[in-house]
Amino acid sequence: MNTPERNLRRTVLPNGLIVLTERMDHLRSVAMGVWIKSGSRCEPAETNGISHFVEHMLFKGTRSRTAQHIAREMDSIGGNLDAFTGKETICFNVKSLGEHVPIALDVLSDLVLNPVFADTDIERERGVILEEIKIDEDNPDVLVHELFTQSFWKDHPLGWPILGTTETVGKLDQKSLFDYHGDRFHGGNMVFSAAGNLDHDEFLAAVTAKFGGLAGGATLHELGAPDATAKIVMRNKRSLEQVQICLGVPAPPITDDNRYATLILNTVLGGGMSSRLFQTIREERGMVYSIYSDLSPYRDTGTLCVYAGTSAGKALEVVDLVLGEFAKLKQDLLSEEELKRAKDQVKGNILMGLESSNSRMANLARQEMYFRNFMTVDEVIARIEEVEASQVQAMAQKLFDPSRIAVTLLGRLTGVKLKRERLVC
Repeated sequence: MNTPERNLRRTVLPNGLIVLTERMDHLRSVAMGVWIKSGSRCEPAETNGISHFVEHMLFKGTRSRTAQHIAREMDSIGGNLDAFTGKETICFNVKSLGEHVPIALDVLSDLVLNPVFADTDIERERGVILEEIKIDEDNPDVLVHELFTQSFWKDHPLGWPILGTTETVGKLDQKSLFDYHGDRFHGGNMVFSAAGNLDHDEFLAAVTAKFGGLAGGATLHELGAPDATAKIVMRNKRSLEQVQICLGVPAPPITDDNRYATLILNTVLGGGMSSRLFQTIREERGMVYSIYSDLSPYRDTGTLCVYAGTSAGKALEVVDLVLGEFAKLKQDLLSEEELKRAKDQVKGNILMGLESSNSRMANLARQEMYFRNFMTVDEVIARIEEVEASQVQAMAQKLFDPSRIAVTLLGRLTGVKLKRERLVC
């Protein structure tokens, strides 16, 4: 497959800030993002949720702009300003037409570098985030994943909620926010990536003018990989009509050599409408509306988790059927046809995912932060094509170990009893 080589450039400023660009001449826009190599897994227990709180607060005003000023300035150029907090990163990003990059970059850099953390804004935003926490508690499929994660990575920051808790968010104050910002938002802990209609040297000069004076420093490293806890958690919530099921196992980290075989395994298991879980449990038996499997890879560990929602009377049978699919993947090689279909699905997702400047910008940053080099699309597709059915089977045999399977059930659980000896595959 011939695809044009990506026009990538990388420069490291004296303070350690890494600037990455990808030139895409056929676009009229530029997407750019400031990535902080720090997320919720870097937080002490008493300030859980501070990464997300800081992300929110940076939109509330700088030394020279109010929140309303920021919003109006972005709207006046038709730009899109956004941010998100993850377990291992925080990202502030903006997309604008190429001709408006100077304004977009000025707003983005001001927002990231010059927060005021006004007390009145902190109190107001605390209320907003507490409501956001309540939304997650009221949303059963979000809540079951949160309960699963907290139990799976027990007593480790990777298991704590990104939003924090009512207790921790209630205690965050101006000093803790300034301390966090000072500790994490420095040149050695940041990546600035951009993709679209831009010239690297011109863009680098503009970024250097904004970020060149920022202090340097080293990347902050989180606690080491947690040990997974294979518990069965039963959470009764009588208000729910369905029982929510999360069933998961430890999986390889993001840089693992077996990641492509794991990706194919997940795709075959529950990665779409042709997947085994969807076809067997929804289409053939009509026992669920929603069922899928999902990979969550991190720097040093990961999970493969199956989610399903069903009625209380069918919950244990759904668990049995999921375990049955695990067993088949361990026992039998994939057919050539199923292997090819999964590869084509993965390739299609990757290629379509690189069609926007936003996704290219994010892809650049993630490759830098996790791999410290850049694989071309052709290289990635070649690695996917190399995956053999025997590798997928070996990965299934490694991952689907009954002693390492964790399950969380949430809903009206009267009469539902799940014992460890049932988890055979």
